[in-house]
Amino acid sequence: MERPLNDVLLVPGDTPLSAWREVYRGASVRLPAAAAAGPIAASAAAIERILAKGEPVYGINTGFGKLASVRIDDADLATLQRNIVLSHAAGTGEPSPTAIVRLMMALKLASLAQGASGVRPATVALLERMIVAGLTPVVPSQGSVGASGDLAPLSHMAAAMIGVGEIEVGGVRKPADIALRSSGLEPLALGPKEGLALLNGTQFSTANALAGLFEAERLFQSALVTGALSTEAAKGSDTPFDHRIHALRRQPGQIETGDALRVLMAGSAIRASHLKDDERVQDPYCLRCQPQVMGAALDVLRQAAATLGYEANGVSDNPLIFADTDEALSGGNFHAEPVAFAADMIALAICEIGSLAERRIAMLVDPALSGLPAFLTPKPGLNSGFMIPQVTAAALVSENKQRAYPASVDSIPTSANQEDHVSMAAHGAARLLSMARNATAVAGIELLAAAQGCDFHRPLASSPALEAVRTLLRGQVPHLDDDRHFHPDMEAANALVRSGGVVTAVALPLPGVA
Repeated sequence: MERPLNDVLLVPGDTPLSAWREVYRGASVRLPAAAAAGPIAASAAAIERILAKGEPVYGINTGFGKLASVRIDDADLATLQRNIVLSHAAGTGEPSPTAIVRLMMALKLASLAQGASGVRPATVALLERMIVAGLTPVVPSQGSVGASGDLAPLSHMAAAMIGVGEIEVGGVRKPADIALRSSGLEPLALGPKEGLALLNGTQFSTANALAGLFEAERLFQSALVTGALSTEAAKGSDTPFDHRIHALRRQPGQIETGDALRVLMAGSAIRASHLKDDERVQDPYCLRCQPQVMGAALDVLRQAAATLGYEANGVSDNPLIFADTDEALSGGNFHAEPVAFAADMIALAICEIGSLAERRIAMLVDPALSGLPAFLTPKPGLNSGFMIPQVTAAALVSENKQRAYPASVDSIPTSANQEDHVSMAAHGAARLLSMARNATAVAGIELLAAAQGCDFHRPLASSPALEAVRTLLRGQVPHLDDDRHFHPDMEAANALVRSGGVVTAVALPLPGVA
């Protein structure tokens, strides 16, 4: 069971990655009390002064995109902001997961609170209160190319704030205006610049990428545990995990991964049983090269985490308001190329973690490689044992390979060629959760196979840490003697990996992204 989550304080521009992880896992949020009275109010006041000059300023009193040269009368400024929200709420596909939308809202909240977007304190307060009240806009998952910002997804969020579209409350979808009023909130009447500020930015792509990162971190740690258990099942050597080997290569992730695997196996009676007179000279790569492959994945995930940490704390709408000089500067912070690169890196890491785990499963079911009964069943032939779970793992790994092609190398011009290079960050990031689910299922199958393999070594036990994992699993899934309905066993093991139960059970610190 996961610990209860406390409210997360979003420090504008300086919120740690751990806080975003908490928000993704379900924590509520709050801004510092002084935020509204400081930068937010100053930014809103700057908008009023800029308008008073009577000059055309993009996004405030002009059209948008290719229509930026069209000047809008002062009397139509409120209509302009409402129109951009309604016209840009053009997403399609299945609704985004609630956790993703909440994280997106929190990212937007922290961005607006930095006082560079020109929105009023009341607008920021509404967004914060919606998060706290559990009012989650229904946001279609498709429609963003990652520049000029995540326009369609964020427009659906903004539309809900003005009482248009749908809001999910307690798992029930309601018309947005009804959901707001039922919670004591009034739909927002947009002021100058506010519609554009709400729908422009990279928060949808970033939320999806962060979610993928957090799931990849849990997957990585779980696969360290299942990989160590597979090494025990195959009576593999822990010599390849010797710290001296990895220190000579100097790759940080590899060093930490090798250390973690060695600690996970410390005190194993299974390992001690074949320290001498073992005919095998070297283990297959899926065991021996775990530090090199998993360590490289860890380094990549950490690099992606650094990029996403910057993005989560940045301001990415356009134009940006500088209250000290009353300037509205147009740039391109909405271009999500950093997020696209990070998402591609996470996808590669997820793919390789799952691929290596599948190879260990394949090794365990092959008696020529593992020295264990064929397909890990005491009666091969009469029973198929783990034959088809390995096939399932192979199918999932192949699916992830197909999805791992970099999204960031793609681009397609939009908005009458005004936006002639886009990042594709949104769909590059949105694929990550499904890829993580696939790889998590592979790790769950490996957990079952490795525990089954270790059972054949009884009465010898593994290390205390790994025995705690076996005990956890065996509390839900008994040893497989004869074939039975395999799907429930797989679902139980997958749930232990997905929930972090496998990581918690070892009660050891394992490397993470932050």
